Amino acid sequence: MTGGAKGLGYGISRRMAREGASLLITGRDGAATDAVAKEVRAEFGTQAVGMAADMGVKEDVLAMVGRAVDEFGGLDTLVTNASLLSPNILLENKTDDMLRRTLEIGTWGTWWAMQAAMPHMRARGGGSIINFYSIDAQTGAWLHADYNMNKGAILGLTRSAAVEWGRFNIRTNAIAPTGMGQVFAQLAQDVPGFLDMATASNPLKRAGDPENDIGPVVVFLASEMSRFVNGELINVDGGQHLPGYVSVPHNLAELEAQS
Repeated sequence: MTGGAKGLGYGISRRMAREGASLLITGRDGAATDAVAKEVRAEFGTQAVGMAADMGVKEDVLAMVGRAVDEFGGLDTLVTNASLLSPNILLENKTDDMLRRTLEIGTWGTWWAMQAAMPHMRARGGGSIINFYSIDAQTGAWLHADYNMNKGAILGLTRSAAVEWGRFNIRTNAIAPTGMGQVFAQLAQDVPGFLDMATASNPLKRAGDPENDIGPVVVFLASEMSRFVNGELINVDGGQHLPGYVSVPHNLAELEAQS
């Protein structure tokens, strides 16, 4: 479980553990991954290990997969939640370094993890890979051009793996979740009225809970219940993708003045 100690990943880690999964929880903050592993071991009695790993560093990704196999004797599920948002600036002002780092952690990290996991899953007769797409890429969200590009690449990779690795009973799917992740939760806390504004156009009129709304869909895709689901994109957003959302920045004039 990459990026499994904070935000959406934290809730998903808890839900996976609650359902009995043995977990390797990774993230750039090693202390946070250790704390979450300790928490779920105590609360759910499952095997859980925390590990510091930067998905933008190939050696870290390979070590992560190797550690999971060593700890648990094999690998059944890979959840690639880790991602990075660069500063919120206009497309014309995004730098090569911003794009590079976003792609390293998202696209390259997912690529490396999938390739490393594949032979272990094949040896066990199959497995499930769960990648993360985003409503931001669907709607072309303002100020996230590099992130949107990254998510588009991950969706293409997901579908390619579904086609090519299906012969090994390895299923590869993607979810596009919206919920109380790190950024969303911080905005809801800091900006009066943000939560009401952000959920006004959601058909369910609420924000998704990482553990109870997003996590169960990941559990489904990891389990035998979804044994015939492959190459799918599942929106886990209360229907938010239907109306979309308005992402025009409130300070557009100020951002344009910086161009």
